[in-house]
Amino acid sequence: MGPDELAELVDRHSAALVLYARQWCGCPEDVVQTAFLKLVRLRARPDNLVPWLYRVVRNGAIDASRAARRRQKYEAAAADRADPWFSPSDDPTGLDARTATAALADLPAETREIVVAHLWGGLTFEQIAQTVGSSAATCYRRYAAGLATLRQKLGAECPATPTR
Repeated sequence: MGPDELAELVDRHSAALVLYARQWCGCPEDVVQTAFLKLVRLRARPDNLVPWLYRVVRNGAIDASRAARRRQKYEAAAADRADPWFSPSDDPTGLDARTATAALADLPAETREIVVAHLWGGLTFEQIAQTVGSSAATCYRRYAAGLATLRQKLGAECPATPTR
């Protein structure tokens, strides 16, 4: 099959094939592209080319959907096995682990990354700055803002700071 014939097939059928694949999977463009790649790799052209394309797209979309469900299942199982950010303890403050985890998850991603890296990773603000490609001062400001947001969401008061 020549490039002109392939281009004509793509132009004529790809939109309908994407729509067809969308009923089974969340990545219909990838499935259609893979179908056209399979067509190009064939030694002999299928007798009924358009029905062949639809069959390959259908099978690919169903396979993609199954793979996505398996991936979600395994990711959910892995998340359930992962250590929680907060573990229940005899915390005298009465901090609820689920509420604290939800509050931490609600932080903006860059702020959460800095808070976790500093509190649980033990990284300095200079080390965090090198990791995230920012300045230490910016990391500290985001850290402080993140802690203030967490305190507000959790109803925790700011601990008294010693005076010098």
